[in-house]
Amino acid sequence: KKYEPNEKGILALMYHRFEENDYPSTNIRINVFKKNLNLIKENKLEFLSPKDFDIEFNRVSEKKKILLTIDDAFSSFYINAWPILKKSKIPFLLFVSTETVGKNGYMDWDEIIELSKEEFVFIGNHSHSHEYLIKYKFDDFKKDIDLSIDIFKRNLNYNPIFFSYPFGEYSLEQKKYISKKFDFAFGQHSGLIDVNKDKYELARFPINEKYGDLERFNFLINLFPLEYNKVTPEDKYILQDNNPPKTIIEFFDEQKNLEKINCFSDEGIKWDKSQLKFLENKLYIEYRDKFHFRRGRVNCSLNDDIGWRWFGIQFSIEQN
Repeated sequence: KKYEPNEKGILALMYHRFEENDYPSTNIRINVFKKNLNLIKENKLEFLSPKDFDIEFNRVSEKKKILLTIDDAFSSFYINAWPILKKSKIPFLLFVSTETVGKNGYMDWDEIIELSKEEFVFIGNHSHSHEYLIKYKFDDFKKDIDLSIDIFKRNLNYNPIFFSYPFGEYSLEQKKYISKKFDFAFGQHSGLIDVNKDKYELARFPINEKYGDLERFNFLINLFPLEYNKVTPEDKYILQDNNPPKTIIEFFDEQKNLEKINCFSDEGIKWDKSQLKFLENKLYIEYRDKFHFRRGRVNCSLNDDIGWRWFGIQFSIEQN
């Protein structure tokens, strides 16, 4: 690992439902989706094909690229968004939970296979059950993942190389198992992907009606990665006797303007500015309270010479 000052990063965007307007927290209206795609083109940004992800991830990205990801394989994606992406051959990753395939509101295997035959479409594994896998005993977690792999092999003749954690939740033990079965894994914490990030903790920005206005979207696609060397704790599953966690972000010695970093976190009952302490190249986050909800988040940004840089952390919190 070393600091790469010319790294522009990969921005992964996460969508779920399309024109299912009763679900604003996971839905995007199709006219807004079209505007999203147009803004990417107007900013002269390239869509990254998943087939090139391995190459792009392992080298410095001197030109930012956009990766589209869609979770859950809802029928509304196939009906409303797929024709748009197919017409323009815009590459994307579709993450599928095998248990829901063919059920009401979800794509069936014929539709998934149809998409998978296109060279600009890649299918990803999203577990079998899409349950809160963080609650599972480890053996049950393995059974869920292994079952999904078996079903993919029966229907697609292969297991996808990409995985996304349901709800972005995982423990270190679970992540290590995923690393044995897949090449890359995506969470649901915000930030950009750069050459120094963990390939089994890849960031994505959620796009939906709640967090999907065009002003925010334009801000997102103009962000740059905020690189770091290491984050403590390594295990993002936080037990109650370790809540709040001792959080340290270790940066590279060559990085500049680190004193300009601001972080916000949602411990307690609300988002608020985090108390920060720097010691050499390490940033210590001092939380105001415990994390009360099942997922705790920290987002940090830095406005430096080229623009805004960003990274986020998501913790999964043990529930009593």
